Amino acid sequence: MRPTQSLSDLMKQVKQDSSKWINSKGFVNRKFSWQAGYGAFSYSKSEVPNVIKYIKNQEHHHKTITFQDEYLQLLKEFNIEFDERYILKSVQ
Repeated sequence: MRPTQSLSDLMKQVKQDSSKWINSKGFVNRKFSWQAGYGAFSYSKSEVPNVIKYIKNQEHHHKTITFQDEYLQLLKEFNIEFDERYILKSVQ
């Protein structure tokens, strides 16, 4: 993310580009689109090695905890208020 770029602009572009890619590859049986909203968490530079390790091991990691459960844990850990109605829903 560039320092002059807003998070909302970045997320708009990521969602737009990834939706096009997912739909072009036919990964789901219907037209894919992202839910409204997003979550963003920042970590200090000293945490970069841990973030890289997390990304590399994501597939294995999510065999023990769902993404939805981990997201809820992050919201609680960072003391972020949220409404359960707007929390992630699994792709059908």
